[in-house]
Amino acid sequence: MPPGPSGRRPASTGTASSAAREHLLELLAPIVARTGHDLEDVSVTSAGRRSLVRVIVDADDGVDLDAVAEISRLVSAALDDDAPGGAEFAGPFVLEVSSPGVDRPLVEPRHWRRAADRMVSVAVGEKTLTGRVVQADDDGVTLEIDGNERVVRWSELGAGRVQVEFNRTNRTDRGED
Repeated sequence: MPPGPSGRRPASTGTASSAAREHLLELLAPIVARTGHDLEDVSVTSAGRRSLVRVIVDADDGVDLDAVAEISRLVSAALDDDAPGGAEFAGPFVLEVSSPGVDRPLVEPRHWRRAADRMVSVAVGEKTLTGRVVQADDDGVTLEIDGNERVVRWSELGAGRVQVEFNRTNRTDRGED
């Protein structure tokens, strides 16, 4: 999985070695890509005599249960055939395939594109900006902050976070229902 615009890969919360994680990312990324989804992250943790393998996937139009089932079958078969990661991933395992939660950091351009029209908070230099994502393109992200649009270049942009809006009004000013 390539690093994001910040040059960082998403941090894994698992306990697998870096080499085992990289092996899993390389093994599973093309399998997940064939389903039209993106492999966001992989982690492996010890769960008693078994390992827990967490695979996080996403897509521009979201991830539905049928897609999760298909990806689970494909990933499980690949893990059964490959026995990746050596001693840190030997023996039985429990596979968990899911999509990232709303609190995942926005670090890749595709994350920002998927967050269009969402309220986000992001570090830009020494400041934290909160605004609505208007668009993400090759130059960076356009945020609407207090009615004004501001373009933030990828090189200036820190990891963003979607802000949960409980009382959001309709966005009819942009022609949306």
